[in-house]
Amino acid sequence: MNATLNKEKGFKLNNDAYINFFMFVVLLAFIVIASIVVPTFLSPNTFMNILSQQSFLIIVGISVTFLLLTGNFDLSVGAVASCAAVLSVYFCQPVEGSASELGMNTGLGLPVPVAMILAVGVCLGLGLVNALFIVKYRIASVIVTLGTMYIARGIARGVAQGAQRSLGLPESFTEVGLATVGGVGVPVIIMLVAFAIALIVEKGTGFGRRMYHIGANKVSAEISGIKVNKQMVQLYVISSVMAGATGVILASKFKQGSSYAADGFEFDALAATILGGTSIRGGSGSVVGLMIGVFIFGSLSTTLNQLGLHPATQMMVKGVVLVIAVVVQQFIISRRNMRG
Repeated sequence: MNATLNKEKGFKLNNDAYINFFMFVVLLAFIVIASIVVPTFLSPNTFMNILSQQSFLIIVGISVTFLLLTGNFDLSVGAVASCAAVLSVYFCQPVEGSASELGMNTGLGLPVPVAMILAVGVCLGLGLVNALFIVKYRIASVIVTLGTMYIARGIARGVAQGAQRSLGLPESFTEVGLATVGGVGVPVIIMLVAFAIALIVEKGTGFGRRMYHIGANKVSAEISGIKVNKQMVQLYVISSVMAGATGVILASKFKQGSSYAADGFEFDALAATILGGTSIRGGSGSVVGLMIGVFIFGSLSTTLNQLGLHPATQMMVKGVVLVIAVVVQQFIISRRNMRG
């Protein structure tokens, strides 16, 4: 439940909803300030650009949030997305292309749907590798997913030979990434559907409630009968599949499989999730907070870009904003809990 009703104190939000509300107010305040500093900020085009640019990060961030709710991490999502992007292109490039010294215009010649599904299937395998070492051998999720991050990135670099694959792609390859419905890009629609499903799963299903329980107290969850290992395997598979699907959509939109696609997504998703109020210790947070965090970072990036600030300066500003936001969140929750 997002709120409770106490006869003596009346209607009261729980800590998760309270943080979401607080960060939403912060987002609104930032939008007002940004619109004053940059008059064009409130234009519909600016909003749609932010939504389009951040849609990929939100899709990846959903699974990152789910895992963080259980107290676990997945640092491989960006590399897995890059791997899927390169492989989906390679799988559907023609078997015989024009003469090329590097062989970057030849592939397996598979139909586009098969190529995309197969690329995501490889990512599913990487998710199972994560789950195997984390669940069976109880190796810290940070270590395991850092390893698979390098593996996935290595596959992408190797297949794309450190560059990108784009030659000889069939026109149908771009149908997912560039298509629109009512003027809204398909990637944005996919993101909104994924977000709606994630919200329902998180708040309205036993699967979602078990995530919170595992994150709050794993031992207690096991004693209560929750199959923690099974749930963690499912979450890591979901995470890799969603990252793989994101990579395929990225490749489709830009008509290329870049070995540098989705660079930094794992850290951006984690930062946005934490900014939105999800605890790195697990047990509290929400995909709603993820959405708010992504929009804060997206709006901040857009404003700083329009002001012409250097990318390095933008990174520093984002770091400062993240640290301040987390400190303030911890402070207000501590004060709130002390007051009861």
